[in-house]
Amino acid sequence: MKITSAEFVKSAFEKSHWTTDRLPEIAFLGRSNVGKSSLINSLLLRKGLARTSNTPGRTQSINFFLINRSFYFTDLPGYGYAKVSKTMRADWGKMAEEYLSERAELALCIQLIDSRHNPTALDMQLSEWLKFNDKPHLIVATKADKLSKNELQKSMSAAAKLLETSKIITFSTQTGLGREELWSEINAAMIKT
Repeated sequence: MKITSAEFVKSAFEKSHWTTDRLPEIAFLGRSNVGKSSLINSLLLRKGLARTSNTPGRTQSINFFLINRSFYFTDLPGYGYAKVSKTMRADWGKMAEEYLSERAELALCIQLIDSRHNPTALDMQLSEWLKFNDKPHLIVATKADKLSKNELQKSMSAAAKLLETSKIITFSTQTGLGREELWSEINAAMIKT
């Protein structure tokens, strides 16, 4: 896809802050520090549009990015980071679940996992929730450049079994691996909406 414009629109801390123009939305989900913001920047060929940080738990709102003035990328808070209060963790989970449950504009949920590690219990829980609630979704394994081809293949095989899926896109923000395949899936999802 040719990106003609990409801009940060707003951060939503509650439902009343969501956008209201009814454009399709692609949601990015995953645990803290899995690389959601980096992946968004890589897909859009922009540095620093989505703020990245080495500090887990940096994204504390749903961030809306308007792409080509025709659809949104939404960056959801990461889950599973222990160094925030239980109240804040509960608020993030509630906010994310409300968005995922109620958002009619949601065209695709992209769940990110770290290719270097087995999916966590929370990764598996999210995947099951998306399936159970019949949400269009796919799984992307980030940081694929950190493993050898053989290690990556073994890791993806194990992840596919644990997440009960036949397809995981491997992605590297460093090499661009998976970028075209992911755009193809995004385009296909938006055609269906």
